[in-house]
Amino acid sequence: MDLFKKFENRLGPIGDYAEKAPGYFAFPKLEGEIGNRMKFQGKEKIVWSLNNYLGLANHPEVRKADADAAAKFGLASPMGARMMSGNSDYHLQLEKELAEFVGKENAMLFNFGYQGMVSTIDTLCSRHDVVVYDAESHACIIDGLRMIPSHRYVYKHNDVADCDKQLARATEMVKKTGGGILVITEGVFGMSGNQGKIKEIAALKEKYEFRLFVDDAHGFGTMGKTGAGIGEEQNCMDDIDIYFSTFAKSMASIGGFLAADKKILTFLRYNMRSQIYAKSLPMAFVVGNLKRLELLRTRPELKEKLWSNVRKLQQGFRDAGFDLGTTNTPVTPVFMKGGLYDAVQLTYDLRENFDIFCSVVVYPVIPKGQIELRIIPTAAHTDKDIEETLAAFSAIREKLEKKLYPQEMPQVGVPA
Repeated sequence: MDLFKKFENRLGPIGDYAEKAPGYFAFPKLEGEIGNRMKFQGKEKIVWSLNNYLGLANHPEVRKADADAAAKFGLASPMGARMMSGNSDYHLQLEKELAEFVGKENAMLFNFGYQGMVSTIDTLCSRHDVVVYDAESHACIIDGLRMIPSHRYVYKHNDVADCDKQLARATEMVKKTGGGILVITEGVFGMSGNQGKIKEIAALKEKYEFRLFVDDAHGFGTMGKTGAGIGEEQNCMDDIDIYFSTFAKSMASIGGFLAADKKILTFLRYNMRSQIYAKSLPMAFVVGNLKRLELLRTRPELKEKLWSNVRKLQQGFRDAGFDLGTTNTPVTPVFMKGGLYDAVQLTYDLRENFDIFCSVVVYPVIPKGQIELRIIPTAAHTDKDIEETLAAFSAIREKLEKKLYPQEMPQVGVPA
């Protein structure tokens, strides 16, 4: 059989609807300056789907730093992988400043956060080792686990008792294999908004021997007194053996980093294939990220504005009787009851009739019969944005409860 034949009539749970609404629900095009309001199909919308938490994407100092760095270095410099010819004082400076900010001995840059997580898991773990991980771990963690031959035990989401149980199983397994145990969880879970129970999991080190690896993509810049992340928030950074985050969210950029003891990062630098055989992070991004980190550290008003908006928005939803689950971070999931057609119709309604653009999540990501509208508040949003959004959500909920949405795909006209 031709390898490609199996793809002809199978695009996947999202792709199956691609031809019915191309460029609308999947691969939409937001246009204009990145911010609280952007254009979608020619009309201005309030945008709640960008992880631009601190509003740095269009901060004038950031834009200037990016432009100046691009003019000075272009996008080619440095050429080659870090190990061979792609190192620079700027790369080393950014690593040093990141490590100091999150309270670790050393740091290591990645070109992309997703790639960094997959590669780190692949490099750390062998067939003798055991990984214990949260059931709601991000796709980059799951994909990293798929690459390795290690034994794996999953624990129920944020269930410390079940993590304890899986650690007991892992401990028995490594007695046979002679390997070690790695626990992987997230600082902030990007779908539910829950904080990972990092401090409680770290306390299990009193019973078991393991290393703790935390993906804090949504926590870095948003959590903790200074924005240094979930370790600062929960006062347990010393218990996190490997701290990971990305520049794609609070920093509004490209790349990612690990922070840990120098000895573990030295090992990773000389053994991580995705870094040894890939071109270094371009200088323009490195210099731009230095400016972003400076603002993150020295402008507390950015995080204060973010959290002011988070409190107003989440309290407004709760006062109106909406179900936000158990979020205790800026990530704001709004849960409603309904099927696939309800989900696409109310999303269409929000975009076309209320000028609100947000992301919708349905089965198989969440259980059948449930709809999640995922809202990401940022420092760039205004009180007017929040007021209009709360009113719109009350209106679509009323339509949903009265079963006014057609049980079919909306007729979506997508400009060429």
